[in-house]
Amino acid sequence: MAIAHRRIGTGPVRVIVLHDWFGTTANWGSVLDYLDPGAFSYAFLDYRGYGDRRDVPGSYDLPEIADDVLALADELGWATFSLLGHSMGGKAAQQVLVRAPERIEKLIGLTPVPASPYAMDEATHALFYGAAEAPENRRAILDLVTGNRASRHWLERMLAHSLAVSRPEAFAGYLASWQQSDLSAAVKGNTVPVLVLVGEYDLALTAGTARDTWQTWYPNCRVRTIPGSGHYPPHETPVAFATEVEEFLRG
Repeated sequence: MAIAHRRIGTGPVRVIVLHDWFGTTANWGSVLDYLDPGAFSYAFLDYRGYGDRRDVPGSYDLPEIADDVLALADELGWATFSLLGHSMGGKAAQQVLVRAPERIEKLIGLTPVPASPYAMDEATHALFYGAAEAPENRRAILDLVTGNRASRHWLERMLAHSLAVSRPEAFAGYLASWQQSDLSAAVKGNTVPVLVLVGEYDLALTAGTARDTWQTWYPNCRVRTIPGSGHYPPHETPVAFATEVEEFLRG
């Protein structure tokens, strides 16, 4: 059975794109209008329990995402490809790298979760782990990661999308997987070219965090801060984000 996905472009540079914990293939903001369709082929994948695959059953964890990414690449006939992963998708991309390092050309982490377990104090743990059932928790998280500066209307739209397109059990399952799993030993020393993009106003996944984790494990890793953005550069600064991504992939 074919894996549902969204395609943009027909160019020679092949990229599989993995969304964040709150989003889907349909929630990348206006950046989709600024990707170069002649130079790149982007395949955006929804996870099981999300978006176009909301009714696809699964275990809702990172290894399953990796299995689906590799199966999609096989369906597309892509022997090798690059990965772009946003937030939780950044950790999922690293799971793909662990599974099939010979197939990955480049790796981009967008405000990405590192390969190590993501530490949470008691209050943060309650906030995140309550978010599967509590919309107010999801809204508070969105506000936090964008630096408490996003408009009320944008926050409400993002919250409504998250609630409408993800199954609560999938939302909860992926959280446990991305927060607790430890891939750091498996990725340490991997020489794949890596670009980590962080938002200037992201209060959760900062440039310091990226330098202390991603740059520690990947010898060919660059960390760049996107000015004027929080955790969602595709929404907040789409042209700057698209430019950074495609310059790195062309290089």
